[in-house]
Amino acid sequence: MTRSVTRALFGRRAALRWVHLVLGGALLMPYWLLSAVLLSVVRESQTLFGDSLSTQFIAFAAALPAAALTALFPLTRPLVSAAARPLCGVPFDRYAEGPARTRAARVRTAGWFTLHLALGGLVSGATLALTPLAVVLVVLPPVSYVTGTSGRYEKYAVLDGPWALLLGPLGGAAVLVLVAAASAGAGALLARQVPALLGPTPADKLAAAERRAADLAVRNRLARELHDSVGHALSAVTLQASAARRVLDADPEFVREALAAIEETTRRTVGELDAVLGILRKDDDAEDTGAVGPAGPTLALLDDLLARCGVPVECERRGDPAAVPDPVSREAYRIVQEGLTNALRHNGGAPVSLSITVHEEEVEITMENPLSERAAVVRPGGGRGLRGMAERATLLGGSAAAGPRGDVWRLDVRLPLGGGR
Repeated sequence: MTRSVTRALFGRRAALRWVHLVLGGALLMPYWLLSAVLLSVVRESQTLFGDSLSTQFIAFAAALPAAALTALFPLTRPLVSAAARPLCGVPFDRYAEGPARTRAARVRTAGWFTLHLALGGLVSGATLALTPLAVVLVVLPPVSYVTGTSGRYEKYAVLDGPWALLLGPLGGAAVLVLVAAASAGAGALLARQVPALLGPTPADKLAAAERRAADLAVRNRLARELHDSVGHALSAVTLQASAARRVLDADPEFVREALAAIEETTRRTVGELDAVLGILRKDDDAEDTGAVGPAGPTLALLDDLLARCGVPVECERRGDPAAVPDPVSREAYRIVQEGLTNALRHNGGAPVSLSITVHEEEVEITMENPLSERAAVVRPGGGRGLRGMAERATLLGGSAAAGPRGDVWRLDVRLPLGGGR
């Protein structure tokens, strides 16, 4: 128990909290001096600090409201939090991040600042006044006895006598323990108020949750982009390489065309991959933090996609694709790409029927391909591609549904044109 008490009063945490309190006392000094000057003017005092201790405490009390007013600025919170984090011994996650934007947060910060300066001023004053007294109580009696100077100092006559040799050092040690206990108590009180006064408000928690949701949305968009672009390319390359291997000796011309297609597919995929990964290197202040995916191919490049997708596609288009906003057009392109990838992966070279209709308020995409035995077995919850298409549609306020319809596999997607605004 003695060790724990000693650690609580004189340990590293207690020392850091004492430093923090002394810092508060130093910050109080300008306010206290200003209050003392104004008080001396009002009372027409001949001295700056008045003629009594009560005058100084009145100046101390008058300084606190002034300190509270100056702490209402939003940037006060990160400044005082930066000082409190390494010194108060409170976990960093208990502090709010950033300036205090709301009135409630600013008032709480002002309360913390005022409490810090008040306790810091008292502890600093006690340290400055009582520490020298403790030194006098410990040192003066034995020094006076050894040097034979007892009785020479009328001011310290109470310390003369043999009893002072014992009681003086004990009294000095008691004063030091009292100062340490006051500092430890004030530091502990201040630390307990961190969550209430410097911790996140409901608005701060909501903002932090929104930032985490935005970060997660960016990660999900990147995952979808990588899955769609790279997955489609790998499926096409696998099919082309497999076909070329089967006719390697019988049809060299087809093999050359397949290799050229593989080269072109991989080159395009590397370009798309570089564009997606480039988003990771964007500045933090980039404006593209909405719900839609990063820049990429749009429906304007649909013909190129159909030409190199690896499956025969019968495409029917109605309406003007130029009327589709770019964010919606990019998502529509990726959804078509993923649908073709699924058809290629599960049905080989089976033909695909694709219909894209641009209405006044939405884009409707329908894709069908023959339902093979392999594709007829639907995994619970679908694969990542199906979930990715559904997420893309949902983020734009639309819908996506895929599944067997008789003897075909059908994908139905509706994307509102307003989802890109």
